[in-house]
Amino acid sequence: MNTTDRDRSYSRIAAALAGADSSSRLRAALAAGTQPDPRLVETLVARCAVEPDFFVRDMLTWALCRLPADVTVPRLLAELRSDVPQARSQALHTLSKIGDLQTFASVTTLLHDGDDEVARSAWRAAVALVPPGGEGTLAADLATALGRGDRDMRLSLSRALAGLGEPVVPVLDAAATSPDPYVRAHAEATAQLYRDPDSGFDDSLKAATRVANIGPRE
Repeated sequence: MNTTDRDRSYSRIAAALAGADSSSRLRAALAAGTQPDPRLVETLVARCAVEPDFFVRDMLTWALCRLPADVTVPRLLAELRSDVPQARSQALHTLSKIGDLQTFASVTTLLHDGDDEVARSAWRAAVALVPPGGEGTLAADLATALGRGDRDMRLSLSRALAGLGEPVVPVLDAAATSPDPYVRAHAEATAQLYRDPDSGFDDSLKAATRVANIGPRE
């Protein structure tokens, strides 16, 4: 493809990504990944912040992963400081897919983000990017969020903790002695999920809350 053709392709994809039709945006994101052009990084990242369609966002992440990491990673790290929650969440998701372990420290700055979806994305990304030997420290940091949020939020945290493997065991044992009954119940349900990934999280959490003599956290 010559320079003129590449310029036309770039302009066509950039315009389509801003279109009203989600199918057209999906095709444009696919084209961006099929014909990687570093000039599209800004357009792709900016679209991630506002794209309402899950499938388009997923394709945008794929397209970004197809570009050189030395181009995408700095831009994504900058996006972690955005005031827009979706921008932060999508940047975290994309960084986890790129898999550059050097981004781990930046990812962990959002583990306790005030926006639930951003925090969940940070948990998943941190588990994917934690350097070997750092699992215990990360588990201890994540465990400070035990008891946070609704059922889906707590399940996300439990899965993240369970994904860290054996280093999570002493952390959960300590959390199970917390003076906060919601933390204790969540820790016990997470320990059960770690021991038996096929166990039902809801049943484990309900059992733990019954033992703690508490109701569901609103």
